[in-house]
Amino acid sequence: MPGTQRADARRNYTRILAVAAEEVAAQGANASLEQIARTAGVGSATVRRHFPTRRALLEAVSHDRIETLRLRAHDLTAEPDSRKALLRWLDDVVAYCVTARGLAAALSYDTAGTDPVRGNTCAAALEEAADPLLHRAVRDGTVTPDATVADLITLIVGITLATEHHPTPAPEANRLFHLAVTGLSPAR
Repeated sequence: MPGTQRADARRNYTRILAVAAEEVAAQGANASLEQIARTAGVGSATVRRHFPTRRALLEAVSHDRIETLRLRAHDLTAEPDSRKALLRWLDDVVAYCVTARGLAAALSYDTAGTDPVRGNTCAAALEEAADPLLHRAVRDGTVTPDATVADLITLIVGITLATEHHPTPAPEANRLFHLAVTGLSPAR
């Protein structure tokens, strides 16, 4: 959208996005849109014109992180151990979600506020990127064929949101994710 706008609208978009990234990093997914508008020096209507929903704003803020994860999935397709490749990528997603406040909300599959035409572009980009990793692990018999990338992302989102106020969210999210991956049964 920014490429088709007037110069002042592109400047506003860029300024709003930069301020939103800072606010989301500090306040999480519920960062105040009014505060973003004030700090960016625009009206709240301008913010809403560029980002009609909170999810649209979160997706825009998360775009670069999603692209990094997408590229990482591609790089991991060369890993000889398909399960290890998938788990490394999922560990990266957990780490990004914990450190990038608002990313878990952007990945959430709650459709209230999702663009009905584009859907959830963050989650769709990650699903597309991870699909080859998951299919290879399923083909190799190292991951259950019942699992989908959407399932795995939903699991990560839930863990990330559940641990975001923990005193040490990263290690706790990582521990819970690996507990979910290994299951409750002790190793034999």
